[in-house]
Amino acid sequence: MDNQAKGGFWPIILITALSLAMALFWDKLPFMKNAVHAALDPSAGALLNWNLTIGMLVVVFVITLITTLIQKYATDQKALRELKHEQKLLQEEMKKYRDNPAKMTEFSKKQMEFIPRTFKLTSRTVLFTGIPFILFFRWFYDYFNNIPKESQLFFGFLSWFWFYLIFTLIFSSILRKVLKVV
Repeated sequence: MDNQAKGGFWPIILITALSLAMALFWDKLPFMKNAVHAALDPSAGALLNWNLTIGMLVVVFVITLITTLIQKYATDQKALRELKHEQKLLQEEMKKYRDNPAKMTEFSKKQMEFIPRTFKLTSRTVLFTGIPFILFFRWFYDYFNNIPKESQLFFGFLSWFWFYLIFTLIFSSILRKVLKVV
């Protein structure tokens, strides 16, 4: 790996560490917590107070839309498409030589070469989404801890976390297809 590639991961490591520190010190740094609540209580909080399920759907959709747009414009989509095409060709070759262990080992090594290239192309989005994502999750945690327990479940059985996760996957797959994001 060249020096430029090694140096390219430091911002991601820094943002990840900063995000984790913010999550850990959420209650110990009132200025951060209060600033996030000041921004999200009148916007996302108002939607959730109006109608928990519909409000949460809107909030999840907006977060997913923003994340998808960042993925589209912060990554090299052309390079990702080419990489995906190369991976598909390699998969087809692997199917032909399924019974040849020597060839499969060779293909496995080639397949492993895709991991750092893919990571380098896709990890840039962490720079833009890491901190806001953590702050939103901490806000969600506070919001749902401050409403009655019987109001915290979606469809009578889903916690906010599982609701968020399921609908993020649904919205993301739709938006990625519509916006042609690799």
